[in-house]
Amino acid sequence: MPVLPGAEPYRREGGEVGVLLCHGFTGSPQSLRPWAEYLAERGLTVSLPLLPGHGTRWEDLQVTGWQDWYAEVDRALRSLRDRCERVFVAGLSMGGALALRLAAKHGEDVTGVLVVNPANKVHGLSAYTLPVSRHLVRTTRGITGDIAKGGVEIGYDRVPLHAAHSLRTFFRLVDGELPQVTQPLLVLRSRQDHVVPAADADRILSRVSSTDVTEIVLEQSYHVATLDHDADRIFEESLGFIGRLATGVGKEGTTARG
Repeated sequence: MPVLPGAEPYRREGGEVGVLLCHGFTGSPQSLRPWAEYLAERGLTVSLPLLPGHGTRWEDLQVTGWQDWYAEVDRALRSLRDRCERVFVAGLSMGGALALRLAAKHGEDVTGVLVVNPANKVHGLSAYTLPVSRHLVRTTRGITGDIAKGGVEIGYDRVPLHAAHSLRTFFRLVDGELPQVTQPLLVLRSRQDHVVPAADADRILSRVSSTDVTEIVLEQSYHVATLDHDADRIFEESLGFIGRLATGVGKEGTTARG
C-alpha cells in the first residue's frame, strides 16, 4: 500500500551527534516531523522511521506486532551508531516506550533519552478483555488527533485490536526493563492528555535507574504536544538537553560534534 501523503519517514545527515525519533501507535512520522527538522537544521543527524503497519491503512497494522515496531527502531539506532559518535533516542507516546527499551537494551551506545507523553500501559477494563475481544471485534475507535490548538495528525481513525493486544504485551515488557535505563532522561508531559494519563510518566520516573532526570509539564498542549502550542518549547528543551551532554550542539546551521 502507498504511504499516506505526509507520513513518509525522514532522514537527514548532519554531524557526529545523532537523534532517533520514534512515533506513536497508529500515528506516523508526521507527528514528529517539525521536531526532526528543527534538530536537523541545527546540525544533528536525524532519523525518523515509519513503523511497520503505520502510515498506510489500519488493516496493515492489524497484521503487525511490537516485535516488528521495535525491530525497525533498533535497526535505525544501529545505523546511527555506525555513523555518529553519540546517539540520543526520543519518542512520543508508544514511541517513548520504544525509546526507553532501546536505552535499556543498548546501554552506553545511547547517550540520553527524551520522551514526550510516554505511554506505559493500556488502560481501562477493555485492556483485560483484549485476549478474547480481539478475536470477536476487529477494531475500536481511533486515538489520534488529541491536539489543543486543532490541526491534523496523520494516523488511523481505527485501532486494530490484534495490534492493541500486542501493544499491551510490549508495555508490560518495557515496564520490567525500566530499571535498566540509566541514561540522562528528559520527560515532557502535558498536564491535559486525553490519551495517556499522567500515571504513565509517574510510573516510568519511579522505575528507571537514571540519576540525571528532568521532568517538564506542558501547560498548553494535549497528547500530540509536538504539534501543539508547546511544540517550540519541546524543541528548545530537547536541544538544550542534547547540548548539555554533547558539546558543540545548539547553533542553527552548525555541525554537531560529539
